[in-house]
Amino acid sequence: MPIDIVVDAMGSDRAPEPEIRGAILAARQLDVRVHLAGPEDVLRPILRQHLHGQHLPVFIVPASEWITMDDKAAQAVRTKRDSSMRVGLKMVREGLAPSSAPHHGHHGHHHGPSGPGKAAGFFTAGNTGAAMATAKMVLGMLSGIDRPALATIIPTVRGVPSLLLDVGANVDSDPDNLVQFAVMGHMYAKNVLKIPNPRVGLLSIGEEDSKGNALTRDTLPLLRALQGINFIGNVEGRDLFNGHTDVSVCDGFVGNVTLKSIEGAAKLFSSSLRESLKSTVTSQVGALLSRRAFEDFKKRLDYSEYGGAPLLGVRGVCIVGHGSSNEKAIMNGIRVAAEFAHAEVNANIEAALSTSAPTA
Repeated sequence: MPIDIVVDAMGSDRAPEPEIRGAILAARQLDVRVHLAGPEDVLRPILRQHLHGQHLPVFIVPASEWITMDDKAAQAVRTKRDSSMRVGLKMVREGLAPSSAPHHGHHGHHHGPSGPGKAAGFFTAGNTGAAMATAKMVLGMLSGIDRPALATIIPTVRGVPSLLLDVGANVDSDPDNLVQFAVMGHMYAKNVLKIPNPRVGLLSIGEEDSKGNALTRDTLPLLRALQGINFIGNVEGRDLFNGHTDVSVCDGFVGNVTLKSIEGAAKLFSSSLRESLKSTVTSQVGALLSRRAFEDFKKRLDYSEYGGAPLLGVRGVCIVGHGSSNEKAIMNGIRVAAEFAHAEVNANIEAALSTSAPTA
């Protein structure tokens, strides 16, 4: 049974081209129906051009406005009431609500007067702040969660990805927020990344309990007391890559600085490696072999392989991709949204929080 995923067609830096091509790739390769939210007059001709007469389950959901990277998130969410983000997330909200109304079929290219239809998940490569604010407003929060967290996947030397959260949903967090992030990260790693008993670490500046700042020192005993989670104590920045931890928890300030540093370092490595290969390799065979190695290296560090960061804690599936996402990254974002929806992560998070809450 195909799953319905809605994509903000106007989100990425080069929208809507990557979104449309990514949606077509996803409809071809995955068991999904993709709904592109955006202005029909802009999307229709490009979609028609790329479909080449093929009949694929890619539909247009009309939205007359879109939020740009330059828009101030809070203001745009209030003023652009028919934005592609809001229209898309409303479809997710409709998909969550148990409704007795008959589901109108997908005849034709967009949804009839029944409203925008229903979806199991949403993907955007647009303005992260606006996506978070809109998701909070349209979907609301899971019970037991005060604030959502943005999680990102980091490649490790062991070839198994690790999860880092929060990477930017909250600049300031308190110990209770971090405990909730740990539960959400544990469930995502277990249900979506399929890690059986994920090791959860608290990101700090030393492994000893005494190391850290006020926030990590206050959070540590709460995480130790948490039932049903494999908490391994403090972890350090290098543990994000060496495979010592599966989930690393931090506040959004630390997480965002970490993520941007990783992205910058990856760019530096790639360009330095490319220059070194150019200057040292003389024989063509060597150049060919090293190019293959270089492509393999780039693939390991490539965010487009992972598809996007789940916004955990909202009532519904919302994946935020990189602004520079290409069609492959968009397709992977759609795949991640579908996997998240299938895995029923949110129900598990709510169940875990209702049982693990320490009784006063």
